[in-house]
Amino acid sequence: MSDNAPDSNSERLPFEPGRKKAKSTAKPAPEPVKTPAKEAKPAFIEKRPKTSSKKPVAQERSRESLAVPDVVSKRMARRMAFFCGVPTTLGIATFVVSYFIVTKGIYKLPNVAVVLVSMLFFGLGVVGLSFGLLSASWDEDRVGGLVGVNEFSTNLGRLVSAWKGARQQQKQAKGEN
Repeated sequence: MSDNAPDSNSERLPFEPGRKKAKSTAKPAPEPVKTPAKEAKPAFIEKRPKTSSKKPVAQERSRESLAVPDVVSKRMARRMAFFCGVPTTLGIATFVVSYFIVTKGIYKLPNVAVVLVSMLFFGLGVVGLSFGLLSASWDEDRVGGLVGVNEFSTNLGRLVSAWKGARQQQKQAKGEN
């Protein structure tokens, strides 16, 4: 819970892919000009590359620039291991402890109770995977808070906005076709 947490979801990360701006007016692609077979070009004319008056297209970003930095991925893995590992261990321990209680005759546990408690812990382990991933600071220079509540809300906002952007691009692509 540090004061230097980003306030807006618009802050870009180094490994976050760039967004393309949608064109406000979609122009249909021009139809190719069909030439009859009789108007074949003579063999002695060289084919030259066409020069375009368009601005050069920005180069695709390399895989290295799109990859999650090593520091961030290790931070994510540690948090995922903790937030998933603890509940999963408790889920397995539920079976061991209940077996010990029943075999020693301490208390007669209903099977349904053992299964429900273990399922609860395993479910928390699954949720812990997602929380561990989203609660890690995605900024290389910031470690983030102990639990990562601020980072979770920031990263979840980034994730939701990326989903919305992808959905809008799909709708635009379907609309153009």
